[in-house]
Amino acid sequence: MATRSRDDREAKRRIRQMEAKRALRQEQGKRRKRDNTIAIGAGGAAVVLAVVLQLTVFSSNPTEAEFAAAEAGLSSPSASPAASNSADVPSPDTAAGKTFTGELALNGGAVGIELNGTAAPQAAAVFKSLSDAGYYNGKFCHRLTTSETFGLLQCGATDEKGTDDPNYRWGPLENAPADNKYPAGTIAVARTGNDAYGNGHQFFIVYKDTTIPADTAGGYSVVGKVTSGLDVVTKIAAAGLKSGENPNDGAPVAPVTIDSFSLK
Repeated sequence: MATRSRDDREAKRRIRQMEAKRALRQEQGKRRKRDNTIAIGAGGAAVVLAVVLQLTVFSSNPTEAEFAAAEAGLSSPSASPAASNSADVPSPDTAAGKTFTGELALNGGAVGIELNGTAAPQAAAVFKSLSDAGYYNGKFCHRLTTSETFGLLQCGATDEKGTDDPNYRWGPLENAPADNKYPAGTIAVARTGNDAYGNGHQFFIVYKDTTIPADTAGGYSVVGKVTSGLDVVTKIAAAGLKSGENPNDGAPVAPVTIDSFSLK
């Protein structure tokens, strides 16, 4: 009888696991393909909020490791992501040692920018390539943060929800500040959390001195700076956010689109 009881318990355990895996796969189909995270400093001395815009957590059929991670309450297994760039990512050699200047037009306002190909050659090469191709025209600045010590506008999404192309990924991290401080005017690369090769198309403009805690991959690649027109961004920030759960982090109250992004 004891043996049969153990067998019954084992059978029930396996059924529960199968049901949990099935539910996990169903949940995957509902999740949006969103990425580019930035860990959020909430302004309190010891309070840090993490807002994650990430890719679908698992592939269509979770592995045992993925299932175990989900069962433990984790967002993904602990295995390190592959350190590789997408095939269409330009070589850093195309920007190494160069300085690119240009203009980012947001809702009709002009923001002068400068990219540093010496400090961040891979990032500069990517944004020069994308801007030359006209990729950013019509894209969205979907995210704004407005806390006391954390102010940025995140741009480059294909819609107002922050969607990005999951097939375009690159790294490594470059020129990330060791002290986690990003002065006003900084232009840096948004990425998937805990992934040094999780950069995509999106970037953020810091409009006031900001501290962004590093995650397990490090900080965020600083690719350049605003040379003029930072007031265009501060005015967007001053208009505030759409109502939501977080009063300091969300979508700008009025949609913000990129009219053009040119570099030379």
